[in-house]
Amino acid sequence: MNSVWTLPYWETAFRLFMAAVLGGLIGWERERDAHPAGFRTHILVCLGSALIMLISIYGFSDFIKEENVRADPARLAAQVVSGIGFLGAGTILRHGLTVSGLTTAASLWVVAGIGLAVGAGYMFGAVLTTILALVSLELLNRMERLVVGRRRLAKIVVTVKDEPGKLGELASVLREIGAGIRKVTIDEEDPGDGRIKISFTIRLSEEISTTRIVEEVRRVKGVKGVRTG
Repeated sequence: MNSVWTLPYWETAFRLFMAAVLGGLIGWERERDAHPAGFRTHILVCLGSALIMLISIYGFSDFIKEENVRADPARLAAQVVSGIGFLGAGTILRHGLTVSGLTTAASLWVVAGIGLAVGAGYMFGAVLTTILALVSLELLNRMERLVVGRRRLAKIVVTVKDEPGKLGELASVLREIGAGIRKVTIDEEDPGDGRIKISFTIRLSEEISTTRIVEEVRRVKGVKGVRTG
């Protein structure tokens, strides 16, 4: 079995180069849309994963010859899979009830897997996974925008008395009208007056007007004001 000292340099260089390229392709898609983890981060994750896999497979081959020594090439790889969660968690941002960065965290996890596959020499799986990841990130994103584009997006800002269950009540009213809620944020206007400001980003069909939305929301008990953003 080859070791890190006997593995041809061109083989090591090729695998690390492929890891940088494949990770960079996914990172480029994230970078273009200004997501938390972009081009460089994805390259580093994929490159580091590939190197760790190379070390895991070939770095300890000399010790296998010793008696009572068991080698497990998957041990270091398993640490990458679990450890990447800490990096992915850093890309997830929470503002009120809005959570963003989940897709970027998932892409980092996939890139780590691609790096491990490249390090193990499983090029077909690494390349195919990269292609499928790019399709899901790019093509499906365009399809979603195309579908959403057929409907109008509107923003409704509601000032309401801070009471338990009020958010759910407003959300129920919007759903009954036929408005799809895309995003919700909550801000406290003044801690002393007991009011909060809830911003709804909603998706409307051509049959529903924002005027009707405002009128229906105003009828909810506790609502102090409604405006379109």
